[in-house]
Amino acid sequence: MENKKYIELALQLARKAIGKTSPNPMVGAVVVKEGKIVGQGYHQKAGSPHAEINALLEAGSQSKGATLYLNLEPCSHYGRTPPCTKAIIEAGIKKVVVSMLDPNPLVYGKEELEKAGVEFEVGILKEEARKLNEVYVKYITTKLPFVILKSAVTLDGKITTPDKGWITSEQSRELVHQLRSQVDAVLVGKNTILADDPLLTARIKGAKDPFKIIVDTRLEISLVSRVLKNPKKVIIATTKDAPQPKVFTLEKSGARVLILPEDNGRVTIPKLMKRLGEMDLTSVLVEGGAQINASFLESGLVDKIFFFIAPKIAGNFQLSAVGNLSELVRLKELSVEKIGEDILISGYIRAIEDQK
Repeated sequence: MENKKYIELALQLARKAIGKTSPNPMVGAVVVKEGKIVGQGYHQKAGSPHAEINALLEAGSQSKGATLYLNLEPCSHYGRTPPCTKAIIEAGIKKVVVSMLDPNPLVYGKEELEKAGVEFEVGILKEEARKLNEVYVKYITTKLPFVILKSAVTLDGKITTPDKGWITSEQSRELVHQLRSQVDAVLVGKNTILADDPLLTARIKGAKDPFKIIVDTRLEISLVSRVLKNPKKVIIATTKDAPQPKVFTLEKSGARVLILPEDNGRVTIPKLMKRLGEMDLTSVLVEGGAQINASFLESGLVDKIFFFIAPKIAGNFQLSAVGNLSELVRLKELSVEKIGEDILISGYIRAIEDQK
């Protein structure tokens, strides 16, 4: 039970950096000696000291003979920072307890530490740790972004109204801004830009500004769209049919234009996701309309869904066929909660353990 208590604290520390460590994982660390916490820390952002280093620095000489608790296996390779295993060994840590091993094939922390005579234990709160770093696990094992699809509908299944007003409550919209602040990029189709002219920012004080990805097969968006106010944070996915003068103008402004293959007259979503992964974008929040949402679901690349249902009726109950029952997308690990006056259903297309 003592081990679980300290791992829970490590997870709590790690959560302080939600949305700030990409492409690195979120990690918390706790140093315990003779039943007393003598040091703790977490990885605050990519390029900064890792959780282990911060905790060991706080513990100082008391690290000798102590136990280090972590939600993820320590790194053993050089990246932006030196390997943490070396610091752990030099500090004289007697035992390391972690929730899960790092899926990064470059990490051999367990082997390095055991070779140096450090005791090693793994498995406490493994599922909680894996869910916390689900984005990292997907990205590091597939080199593809973790894809979250968000949609909002009325009780009769409408995603918009003729006057383009808000369907969901203010509280739901605040949650969407939180989601934006936690991902690397927000993605929409060109119809959303043309119809709503959104900024696609995370309107939360101190929040990072995510990249804005626009899927626009023929490059039809206006050059004065509000989303282009900060062009260096804009990525436009288009095809060879895009007008070259417009491509040149956008690139000159600082926006990045990706020329991708077509699939049935549309940008090929799997190719787009591969390119985004190559750009170190580890997570994407899809906020498109019906066409974009359908394209992503058909691609099989959606990992998680946030579905807001507003207690409103648009009044048009037209129904359409959806194919065979066996072909319907089914969610796993469902969660249902009330957000303001709305109902939020969230879940996974694939179970956490299958996201490899």
